[in-house]
Amino acid sequence: MDNNNITTVIGVPASPYTRKMLALLRYRRIPYKIIWGNAREILEQMGLDLPKPLLLPVFIFQNEDVAICDSTPIIRRLESQSKDRSVIPEDKALAFINYILEDFGDEWVTKFMFHYRWHFKEDINNAGNILPLLHSVSLDNESHKHFKDYFSDHQVSRLWVVGSNQKTAAIIEKSYQRLLSLLEKHFQNIPYFLGKRPSSADFAIYGQMTQLIGFDPTSRTLALEKSPRSVAWVDLLEDLSGLSSAENDWVPLENAHESLHNIFKEIGRGYVPAMMENAKAFSSSKDKWQTDIDGAEWEQKTFPYQAKCLGWIKEEFNSLETKDQKRVEDFLANTGCEDLIS
Repeated sequence: MDNNNITTVIGVPASPYTRKMLALLRYRRIPYKIIWGNAREILEQMGLDLPKPLLLPVFIFQNEDVAICDSTPIIRRLESQSKDRSVIPEDKALAFINYILEDFGDEWVTKFMFHYRWHFKEDINNAGNILPLLHSVSLDNESHKHFKDYFSDHQVSRLWVVGSNQKTAAIIEKSYQRLLSLLEKHFQNIPYFLGKRPSSADFAIYGQMTQLIGFDPTSRTLALEKSPRSVAWVDLLEDLSGLSSAENDWVPLENAHESLHNIFKEIGRGYVPAMMENAKAFSSSKDKWQTDIDGAEWEQKTFPYQAKCLGWIKEEFNSLETKDQKRVEDFLANTGCEDLIS
């Protein structure tokens, strides 16, 4: 990759997807510059059209006057430009397992992050205090109070977007705590999800964990109690530019440790039924849906983007050769994740 081809990234430190992508860029040794701040204002100043929807982070590649979002396709674009220090396994079956893990991080672990940030009083106060200052550390006190109150009220009112409500709160909290325990056991065996080198799934889950472990007090306390290895893992993933990687650092799918299978059982417990029911509601033009998750009722508004995510997962599976589809089916058997590809 041409080291003069510097990518511009717009984001904020409290954005898990911004942290996901910056850590990935550092690991892959891809030159970039980061602009912290309000993406809308920055893009308007640059004279660039706003991507729809406008999400963080925003990427602007060198010699291109186009702002793009959505971390998963951006990662695949970076892979198409260079395979050096790839975060996608060469083994197509393992790459598909990685794809599910990455989407789990982006679409389910983000529920943990949003819930813990805006559900508990201490966390609301923490986020309300700090987030406005990330846009301007010199914000005057009156403006700071105004933005704190406005932003906190706005975000709390949007908890429904990720499905956090009184019915689902206990389900989200139990899933987060189970995941911490599973990660503690997994990292006793291997330093990353799929071997001795990080995949895009590591960076996806890391991004959410930078907030759950590094920013929000309630979820951090739980992490320190249940998974000190996860706390250390987050610190280490911040910058892996010095890590040496080899192709044989990926774990063979058939030799994956039981701890990885157990993580997929957790994925099948919450993420899968939510994704399946959401897709059904979207195809039926329903505004809201309900289903049973972990023995309790889950209710939330339909999320069109997650319906697209499920469609992309099925497309990825259908693109595999028959032998690799069989290997994936064998790995996912009895995890609850079989429904994603049925």
